[in-house]
Amino acid sequence: MKFLLVFDFDHTIIDENSDTWIVKCAPERKLPNELRNSYQPGHWTEYMGRVFVYLGDNGVKEDEMKRTMTTIPFTAGMIDLLGFIGENKELFDCIIVSDSNTVFIDWILKAADFHKVFDEVFTNPAAFSSTGYLTVQHFHAHHCAKCPKNLCKRKVLKEFLDKQLERGVSYTQIVYIGDGGNDLCPVMFLKKNDIAMPRQGYTLEKKISQLAQSLSPVQCSVLIWSSAIDIMSYLKLLIKE
Repeated sequence: MKFLLVFDFDHTIIDENSDTWIVKCAPERKLPNELRNSYQPGHWTEYMGRVFVYLGDNGVKEDEMKRTMTTIPFTAGMIDLLGFIGENKELFDCIIVSDSNTVFIDWILKAADFHKVFDEVFTNPAAFSSTGYLTVQHFHAHHCAKCPKNLCKRKVLKEFLDKQLERGVSYTQIVYIGDGGNDLCPVMFLKKNDIAMPRQGYTLEKKISQLAQSLSPVQCSVLIWSSAIDIMSYLKLLIKE
């Protein structure tokens, strides 16, 4: 009996957006208007690439970025929840699927000593160039019209489950914890026995409820959370059963 926990990162594990938090490193803690206005829907990764160039051009170095990123607060109750999962790893496999990047997530999890809680992190690959600039790439290519160009979370989840099955691992239940519009595609892939946990008041909750109103509800059960303690309470019930 094993459960798979799938976490988004921004506004789910941490209570902010890691990509917008990095702007605190910019001169006067803001971006010039022409850079801010250069974002095109579905092309966030390209936009962040330009932001990182701007930071590099302004002499922002890796250690300053790291210091800034590790001050991001975790969502209410999340430290308790991740501690609980860490103590029960024999029951839970735990992955992150996020539109952030490997450098930011690695910094934040390691600083709080939570990197061992997660079996795998699926996010946009990032690295510092020889000139000290942070560069970010697309996670993968896909053909899903619903998702941003660089990442379809449903594809990631499906490929992970297929790989696990090849290893002889199947899950009693998948619990998907997220908040954003790009979490809807993987939630629609979940089966009747699985559970989606959208964060209260965020886009994912609104999109799931719109689907229910248009009489095409998601197959899985839905449990809304506002603090990660709500998630922990559910997981405690799950392992009691």
